[in-house]
Amino acid sequence: MPSAPDSVFADMRLAEVYDALDPDRSDLDEYEAAVVDEFGAESVLDLGCGTGTFALRLGARGLRVTGVDPARASIEVARRKPDADSVAWVAGTLFDAPFATVDAITMTANVAQVFLEDRDWAEVLEAAHARLKPGGVLIFEARRAEDRAWERWTRELSHHTAEVPTIGMLERWVEVAAVEGERVTFDQPTIFHADGARVDSTSTLRFRSREAIEDSLNRAGFRMVGVRDARYAPGREWVYFAVPGPTARLRS
Repeated sequence: MPSAPDSVFADMRLAEVYDALDPDRSDLDEYEAAVVDEFGAESVLDLGCGTGTFALRLGARGLRVTGVDPARASIEVARRKPDADSVAWVAGTLFDAPFATVDAITMTANVAQVFLEDRDWAEVLEAAHARLKPGGVLIFEARRAEDRAWERWTRELSHHTAEVPTIGMLERWVEVAAVEGERVTFDQPTIFHADGARVDSTSTLRFRSREAIEDSLNRAGFRMVGVRDARYAPGREWVYFAVPGPTARLRS
């Protein structure tokens, strides 16, 4: 399993401004509704929790939450937030977290696509399977390759700015560096206007097909119970719901 996070999450200066440069987290509404209202989960492991936005939302709902991320800088930012003690934070991979079974495991945003090698993706699915209680659910999303999102990752279309207290004006954009089969590598420069510093981060995501993802889940012992068009990005992303074992079903 990859343990070296991208600079946008691991560099302390970038981690501290991550939320300001990505303030719209309406993508998490669908996850929260599914975890809390649909599946009635009481314990959750949020894999790739970043700066803790989703984990803290669940903690505020009274759930027992563990947030796991290999980016120590992001975990440090999460630990400074209000009510951070409502979540157990782990700076590391899923294999570094104390073993305990949970009702739900989530991978929000791009987390599921950072596992570039098939063996790494298979390992994380198998580990997730082992940590879910009977009837528990794995929920994650992945961009639809046919949407070709990377064609919109240009400076002209992605450039945005933010004013951050004590830090000043920031700007960031996305530029594609390479497209190699299912793998898309892109740069995210961040400019700090206060001192003119430019901090670069390079990331790679793998755009697996829906068929490949469903097959990998089956191989790891999961059964699909739902694939839904993401509400916040219809036609662009699928949200996957899978449970251990062959007989579980979605709640009516």
